[in-house]
Amino acid sequence: MSASTSKPIVLITGGGIGIGRSTGHAFAKAGYHVVVSDVLEHEGKAVVVEIEKAGGSAEFQPLNVRSTADADRLVADLTTRFGAIDCIVANAGIAHKVPMSDMTDEKWDETFDIDLKGMMRVIRPALPSMKARGAGAIICISSIMGIAYGWDEHVHYSSAKAGVIGFIRGLAVELAKSGIRVNGIAPGYIRTAQLLSEKHSLGPAGAEKAGEFIPMGRIGEPEEIADVVLFLASSAARYMTGQTVVVDGGLLVGRY
Repeated sequence: MSASTSKPIVLITGGGIGIGRSTGHAFAKAGYHVVVSDVLEHEGKAVVVEIEKAGGSAEFQPLNVRSTADADRLVADLTTRFGAIDCIVANAGIAHKVPMSDMTDEKWDETFDIDLKGMMRVIRPALPSMKARGAGAIICISSIMGIAYGWDEHVHYSSAKAGVIGFIRGLAVELAKSGIRVNGIAPGYIRTAQLLSEKHSLGPAGAEKAGEFIPMGRIGEPEEIADVVLFLASSAARYMTGQTVVVDGGLLVGRY
């Protein structure tokens, strides 16, 4: 990939599977050069192959968002090659089922380190170049579990995702005068590997049953989150910042 590319650059964390994967495809179709980052190297590289086969532009960069040094190195490399990152999609996260009575400090800290602090690690080093350019879009993936929906045995996850919403609000205000917009999405039940895990979430049968009490009558697809991410990154959302958009098929308004 040449540093002289005229394509805008998007960095997606957790880009190898699920919502991250679909978001990569959406941005590629919109003309972005997609930087797919993930700890899942095989899956991340596979997404790049898929994008390139479809005529898009992409590269894979391994990244564990728990490492400040690795996040700094990746952002520095991208900044050197491309001048600045146009959009960051902070999507990497985990959601492990642990009853509070069994919760350890280590598991609690791991969830916050990935789901909340991991966002800061990737966004922080990109800000100087974004500010110098006077433009940029940052989209953070939260969850309905961080807004209004309690989830038993996932208190650490709900707490971290609630923190993401505060992060979005505060950072949006701080960066607004620099021309950088910060928004988020709170997905509902989406058909991802996480949701389909019987160990940590609903499992296949539970996912289908969930559709029965969602007003739209079904769980969501990763592409339906990706399309909203792309909207928030686009000029169509140019007067939006500090917002977390709920995309849940009407679940929250239908039950509360």
